[in-house]
Amino acid sequence: METQGPVKTKSVLLIVGGGIAAYKSLELVRLLVRAGIGVRAILTEAGAQFVTPLSLSALSGQPVYQALFDLTDEAEMGHIQLSRSADLVVVAPATADLMAKAAQGLAPDLATTALLATDKPVLMAPAMNVRMWQHPATQRNLATLTADGVRFVGPDEGAMACGEFGPGRMAEPEAILAAILAQLEAPAAHRPLAGTRVLVTAGPTHEPIDPVRYIANRSSGKQGYALAAALAGLGAEVTLVSGPTALPAPAGVHRLSVETARQMLDAARAALPVDAAVMVAAVADWRPATTEARKVKKGEGAAPPPLTLEENPDILATLSRPGPDRPRLVVGFAAETNDVIPHAVAKRARKGCDWIVANDVSGDVMGGDANAVSLVTADGVETWPSLPKDEVARRLALRIAEALVGPLSGTAESL
Repeated sequence: METQGPVKTKSVLLIVGGGIAAYKSLELVRLLVRAGIGVRAILTEAGAQFVTPLSLSALSGQPVYQALFDLTDEAEMGHIQLSRSADLVVVAPATADLMAKAAQGLAPDLATTALLATDKPVLMAPAMNVRMWQHPATQRNLATLTADGVRFVGPDEGAMACGEFGPGRMAEPEAILAAILAQLEAPAAHRPLAGTRVLVTAGPTHEPIDPVRYIANRSSGKQGYALAAALAGLGAEVTLVSGPTALPAPAGVHRLSVETARQMLDAARAALPVDAAVMVAAVADWRPATTEARKVKKGEGAAPPPLTLEENPDILATLSRPGPDRPRLVVGFAAETNDVIPHAVAKRARKGCDWIVANDVSGDVMGGDANAVSLVTADGVETWPSLPKDEVARRLALRIAEALVGPLSGTAESL
């Protein structure tokens, strides 16, 4: 991956934590060097159980630092110099232990001392067992670090070395590189949402009938994922609550994967408080009143079994209700096949949200790459032409930024 412009003069301090995902740090170093970014590495004692200093040094072309009390380096306050000479500090893998120490301001070794001493941005790529990632202590540490301005890429969901499956896999080196490049290339004027937190929901929900059948819709999640990426690109700390999709998590976005509407509501509530909530997900309006534990068998000559439905919780209306946790801006989406604007105007009033983004899905919008939307607000209706979903996301992200922080400079608007 080749890059142009000022990024080639940048440098990264890479902290390699202990975990099987440390092997990915070697590929990350290779990608960074290939992109023209200087790399110096701190290898923790635990990290050295998985990769060697020689490997990191050979790939980076720089010495690898391990000991806090190296006499030569510490005579020159090496941990201070290391932590401040780079343009960005990257922790990959960021283990539960490293995150906990950083959140509490502990500094027992070179890696944590450098994190405490740095005045530069910090990007972490978490990697740990799914239970460790979901543990309340880790989630508290995540919230603390996020509030302190630390940005995150990943973790991804998938199979782990321990044999379990779920969120906790370190993001792939290419995704971490993309997050690094975005951080290095984005001056403050390009990041008007820095310091804000945004919740985005995306994709369909699956409401199970039995272990193999479910009620769903045609949503691909593309518009919601594009919006999450655009908001993160403007500097927001984005939590993406996603129904089942085939899409990778956008760089710099914290994704929570769910299946049902009730799970999506629980995850959305857990993400509060946020400055803005954008409900892009196509949530199933109904679910089966009962879910069979075994596959419902088709009886020869028998009538289809009855399917009794009950209403799902209304996530948009729930988050729009007045209260201390209501986001300053709540945006809903209205997927319609007829009378698009009247339905969207009525939905905005009924749900109590601030904006509705309305679109006609009677064609190939669901699963397609383009979208034509109308933005319905208290001031009226603004209709945009058919645009690629990434461009719809960019425009909407800028409008959200203006609503949260005020008029943007020309530099930000040009993104």
